[in-house]
Amino acid sequence: MNTVASMNTDELRELYRELIVDHARTPRHFGALDTATHTAEGINPLCGDKLHLYLQIDTNGVINDAAFEGTGCAISLASASLMTDTIIGLHSKAAMAWFDQVTASLAGEQESIAHDKLNALQGVREFPSRVKCATLAWHALRCAINNDTTATKTE
Repeated sequence: MNTVASMNTDELRELYRELIVDHARTPRHFGALDTATHTAEGINPLCGDKLHLYLQIDTNGVINDAAFEGTGCAISLASASLMTDTIIGLHSKAAMAWFDQVTASLAGEQESIAHDKLNALQGVREFPSRVKCATLAWHALRCAINNDTTATKTE
């Protein structure tokens, strides 16, 4: 059995492609979260992605639950699904560290993301117009954590 560390570039691209498709077809944590303490809206006017992010953050700053609703392309939905999977159980500061890493990587400011599943988003860098689709949920995360009620836009 291949491990991620022993795979060649083509095998990794295929694995990541499959992961994106899986999260787009069956997004995790999709739906409203009635117990949300923090929310944010995200809009990508270029391709029409719309997202509403819900977070339940306790008094210690830990994200106990996360969910999202919205419509968008496969990359946008997969990114939101991967993000919610990643941040549940993290302190909001740790979630913001993932925000920094993901957005910097997709902007080409760093080589990779130190998270196997989130690295699936790396392929988006080959299509600059799709980077905004992949980062929409992450920008909504930053707004939600900071209690910024202004809808985040990718433009």
